[in-house]
Amino acid sequence: MAQRNGFWARAVDLYVDGFRSMTVGKTLWLIIAIKLFIFFVIIKILFFPNFLSSKSDSDEGKAQYVREQLLDR
Repeated sequence: MAQRNGFWARAVDLYVDGFRSMTVGKTLWLIIAIKLFIFFVIIKILFFPNFLSSKSDSDEGKAQYVREQLLDR
């Protein structure tokens, strides 16, 4: 690999060379990627539904609902 002088280029080279020589680490990174996918996609869909869409279809209706909730409490 060509020698680079910049800090960021050397840092990237370090990680690229490290990943290239990994054997078990690639499997671990795959497991980490799957877990992150589950955390950020599946959990969001299950536990954080789009609440405002159930209150109104238009942006004005959603804004009005939020205003009412903020001012009336």
